[in-house]
Amino acid sequence: MRYFIDLSYRGTAFHGWQVQPNAHTVQAEMQQALSTVLQAGTEVVGSGRTDTGVHAFQQIAHFDVDEELDCDKIAFRLNGLLPETVGIKQILPVYPTAHARFDAVSRTYHYHIHKQKNPFKEGLSYFYSRKLNIDKIDEAIELIKNWKNFQAFSKVHTDVAHFDCDIFAAEWKETNEGHLFSVSANRFLRGMVRAIVGTLLDVGLEKISNGDLQEILESGNRSNAGRAVPPQGLYLQEVKYPKSIYLDS
Repeated sequence: MRYFIDLSYRGTAFHGWQVQPNAHTVQAEMQQALSTVLQAGTEVVGSGRTDTGVHAFQQIAHFDVDEELDCDKIAFRLNGLLPETVGIKQILPVYPTAHARFDAVSRTYHYHIHKQKNPFKEGLSYFYSRKLNIDKIDEAIELIKNWKNFQAFSKVHTDVAHFDCDIFAAEWKETNEGHLFSVSANRFLRGMVRAIVGTLLDVGLEKISNGDLQEILESGNRSNAGRAVPPQGLYLQEVKYPKSIYLDS
C-alpha cells in the first residue's frame, strides 16, 4: 500500500529536503523515523526539493508498506521521534500508482519580507527595509504571469528537460510587517522563486524597468536577472493533487 505524508518543517537547521552525504536533511530524518516506526527500511519520496534554509508549511511525501496502517497512530509515533522542527499533519492512503512528485498539479510558494528588524522573525523571514514602488512590481508580476520559459530565473547546470512553467497565480501583498510574495505554478525550476523575488526587488527600487525585465526573460541568461534573495524567507506553502488519487475520495 502507498501512503501520502502531509508534513511541515522549519528549514533553518537543514541542508534542504533531499538526502545528501554528510548533511542533515529532512528526507533523511523522515526515512530514519519511518524505518524505526515500521521496523523496516523505508524510503520516502517528496513532492520536490527545497534548498538549504528553506521552510515548508506543506510538503508531501509518499512511502510504501506491505500492510494497511493505522494512519493516526503512525503519525503520532512519528511526531514523537522527529525533531521539534518537523511536524506530521496527517497520513492518507492513496492508490499504489499515486506519486508525490509527478501527480502534483500545482505548487505554491510564499516569500516573506519584514521591514523592521525583529528578532522573532530571524531565520523565518527576510529583513529588507528599503522603500519599494509596488505599482512597478505589480506591472512586473503581470509580465511574469504571462511568461512561459523561465531559464533566466533557473540555477545553471540544472538537469531538466525544459524550462517551461505555467504560472497559475502570482501576487505581491503589503502586510502589517512588510511584504508577501505568493506564486503558484505547475512546476518550479531550482532557485526560481528566490531569483524572481530578487529581480522584483530591483524593479521596486526602479533599478530596472519592466522593459528590462522582458529583455531578461527573453535572454534566458541567469546572470542578467537579479540576485537570489536569502532562503529564510521562502516557504513551500501548498501542494495540490487530484482528488482521484486518494483512496477515500
